[in-house]
Amino acid sequence: MKNKRQILSWCFYDFANSSYSAVVAAVIFPVYFVKVIAETPADGDLWWGRAISLSMLIVAVTSPVVGGISDYAGMRKRLLVAYSLVCVVAVGLLFFIEKGMVFEASLLIIIANIAMEGSLVFYNSYLPDIAPKDHQGRVSGWGFGLGYAGSVLALLISMLFIKNGVIRFSWPMVSVFYLLFSLPAFYFLPSDRPSGSPRKSALEGIKNTLRLLGEVLRIKKVRRFLLAYWLYKDGVNTIIVFSGIYAAVTLSFTGSELVFLYLLVQVTALIGSIALSTPTDRWGAKKVVVLSLFLWIAVTVCAYLVDDKRFFWGIAAMAGLGLGSVQAASRALFSGFIPPGMEGEYFGVYAFAGKTSAIIGPVLFGIISSATGSQRPAVLSVLVLFVLGLAILSSVKTR
Repeated sequence: MKNKRQILSWCFYDFANSSYSAVVAAVIFPVYFVKVIAETPADGDLWWGRAISLSMLIVAVTSPVVGGISDYAGMRKRLLVAYSLVCVVAVGLLFFIEKGMVFEASLLIIIANIAMEGSLVFYNSYLPDIAPKDHQGRVSGWGFGLGYAGSVLALLISMLFIKNGVIRFSWPMVSVFYLLFSLPAFYFLPSDRPSGSPRKSALEGIKNTLRLLGEVLRIKKVRRFLLAYWLYKDGVNTIIVFSGIYAAVTLSFTGSELVFLYLLVQVTALIGSIALSTPTDRWGAKKVVVLSLFLWIAVTVCAYLVDDKRFFWGIAAMAGLGLGSVQAASRALFSGFIPPGMEGEYFGVYAFAGKTSAIIGPVLFGIISSATGSQRPAVLSVLVLFVLGLAILSSVKTR
């Protein structure tokens, strides 16, 4: 393959931003937010849900627009750098948050989440530029694989801070980690080719994004894939947001057990993304996504039924395999639908589908859990999302 440095630097960006996903968004900071910053756990759950949902809503609304701007203004790399730096700064400022500063912490999380999730629009759009079509599946898998490796390393470093009673140092550590391993991408990825003023390009980007939405929805296979993706990604996002809380509240996992549980998921996700990267190119991305969804359905049923947390470790390992494979294969599958030169806009729509699902799924889970007084019935709502997504995906034609 050509552009080996570009491919490696692109994969290392996944390694970099996964430190945020693991430490801040998924495992350590959410527990810290609920138990230390918030006055009560219930209050913490409420504010955390609001912060995640609002940030995802903003990302969902802006992703198609900024994706268009990145193409028409030739500002993709500059936007990638800018969004990344905003996240780095916001996470670093979490160090100064004290107990009771729920609003300030929520504001920083909203900013950081918007910046990190928004940067993925530009990051994803580089894939067709740096890898030939017959290698995009394995390159996508390598990226996710390195991302899971980054999660593991960042969590292990954070555990050292936790053991020494200085958990707050985890947040600036993530900032440094994110920035340091993003530098190869900032340097080696293809440079911008300015094609107009940002202001005019912004207007052009908005206009063409609206046009693109109409065009995409008229293409039957793309429309069906995006609907299927919206549903099953909703399920994946909901599990990511609530898995730690479910393990702690329903199955009585301790803080250290939650970290090791997440590490198990990351290791098995690394295995899943790498193991199925070559089959994605050989069998076709759709077959790998379907296989992954069957695995997710099994995971959800087992999570609903399990009572002993010892068995939950095995369920978490299964979830990791499904997580690594479904994300990498979905990205590769969608790449095959994109006309040349439209990568930024199409991935803006792709991000829009994913981020809007991250708003509805967690809210639905929370409503059901609150109404029933148990998280188990809420798990069934996730099962429905996977089944519907699989049914629709089965009708998508890849040729």
